[in-house]
Amino acid sequence: MLPLSSREISPAQTMLLAHKCWALVSIKTGASLCERDRVLHCRSYNCGEHSAGMDSSDIQRKKVAVIGGGLVGSLNACFLAKRNFQVDVYEAREDIRVAKSARGRSINLALSYRGRQALKAIGLEDQIVSQGIPMRARMIHSLSGKKTAIPYGTKSQYILSISRENLNKDLLNAVEKYPNVKVHFGHKLLKCSPEGGVITVLGSDKVPKDVTCDLIVGCDGAYSTVRSHLMKKPRFDYSQKYIPHGYMELTIPPKNGGYAMEPNYLHIWPRNTFMMIALPNTNKSFTCTLFMPFEEFEKLLTSRDVLDFFHKYFPDSVPLIGEQALAQDFFLLPAQAMISVKCSSFHFKSHCVLMGDAAHAIVPFFGQGMNAGFEDCLVFDELMDKFHNDLSMCLPEFSRFRIPDDHAISDLSMYNYIEMRSHVNSPLFIFQKNIERFLHAIMPSTFIPLYTMVTFSRIRYHEAVLRWHRQRKVINKGVFFFGTLIAISSAYLLIRSMSLRPLDYLRRPWDWVTNFHNTGYVSLQTPWSH
Repeated sequence: MLPLSSREISPAQTMLLAHKCWALVSIKTGASLCERDRVLHCRSYNCGEHSAGMDSSDIQRKKVAVIGGGLVGSLNACFLAKRNFQVDVYEAREDIRVAKSARGRSINLALSYRGRQALKAIGLEDQIVSQGIPMRARMIHSLSGKKTAIPYGTKSQYILSISRENLNKDLLNAVEKYPNVKVHFGHKLLKCSPEGGVITVLGSDKVPKDVTCDLIVGCDGAYSTVRSHLMKKPRFDYSQKYIPHGYMELTIPPKNGGYAMEPNYLHIWPRNTFMMIALPNTNKSFTCTLFMPFEEFEKLLTSRDVLDFFHKYFPDSVPLIGEQALAQDFFLLPAQAMISVKCSSFHFKSHCVLMGDAAHAIVPFFGQGMNAGFEDCLVFDELMDKFHNDLSMCLPEFSRFRIPDDHAISDLSMYNYIEMRSHVNSPLFIFQKNIERFLHAIMPSTFIPLYTMVTFSRIRYHEAVLRWHRQRKVINKGVFFFGTLIAISSAYLLIRSMSLRPLDYLRRPWDWVTNFHNTGYVSLQTPWSH
């Protein structure tokens, strides 16, 4: 038998071997059948574009355009790059790593289990977690100044206070380590034509440029341009709602080189119709966020109005923030609006998909906006594994799988605002939380509190809601049963403790009936008539 180097292989054998090799490559790269046929044809007949020395991997790779270089867009680019796709990220803003000032939201982020699992999948969890500050409980500040801690879960469970800006920088740095990814800053999306896989972007040269790609991934936020083009398609449902509350950010500076308050808590000042929260930063400061109806913001017109308001509702925060800083910072920016967005579906055929706020912008009160967006990326990556990079199967399944969950966390976020600003003041609420913790401690796999399911697990959001409702029914029935038992027991003990004479008096009608039955006449004598 001739050695392999000297063996002659027929053209038919060459084609068969190439087809088998392509089957393996297409699983890894997602290359289409038409690309396969074109490459095999060129290789069989020594077409010029291959004989010129072009790397075949450039032809085999799918081209993906990620619109938006924020948190979800950057993370998505990492996931897609790991699949050997050719990824181009288009971000309208300048590079925040070199910008003099970062525009956009700066509400601190609460990183929890779902987000950590997504970061873990691309090898960034340890790096990001090391920069966060653990928050193990809510610290409730009453109007009188009393503080009460309400743990989030067990002693080992906590959420992490993370800087949005620093996290975005770390993700961009991770993206640029992939040789098959290019990030285009200062490129605004003008037009999106998902049918043909064409986008039109405007760069710094102010010349519109058409880009063709196999997949368009819309990660461009709550006011998504990609989504606005999908809204013109038949059977695309969309709704948005501005809540009547706005938010404003303030700062509690370090005190004597350390934190001015306990650092490992999410501090809350609940005041029924409004509230203020504070999250710790690594520089020993706290970022405070005041959530309040816009009409209340509009009443605070002068520095005196602001100071009087804070002295009345948040008296213990005034010396921490400082009167002068409070009076100045309150008027630096107007109160910002918060929007909730729902849409369906999240995809268009096999050419376009929405993720993060572009698909489901939610209010920030459950701390799940970023975590839900990161889980979008992780779920999509898992589906790509399941369907071997077949976009025609992966995208519809992504919509079917994620829409119920993302709509559920949107509704839960609104519910949690009411809980944070009002319910945490109630002794009944604290009693219920203690019951939940007790039941979870003795039945950890059977009874799981809602917050634990949402924040410390990957139980699907909509399944967590269904389970929560079932558990509440059980608790309510249990409380009713024990309440009834206690009431009956109390009544029995009360009757037993009563004097005998009134009890005899209560028994006399029955004695009269018995005496009449035995003697034929009624005696109306009482025990004290002798």
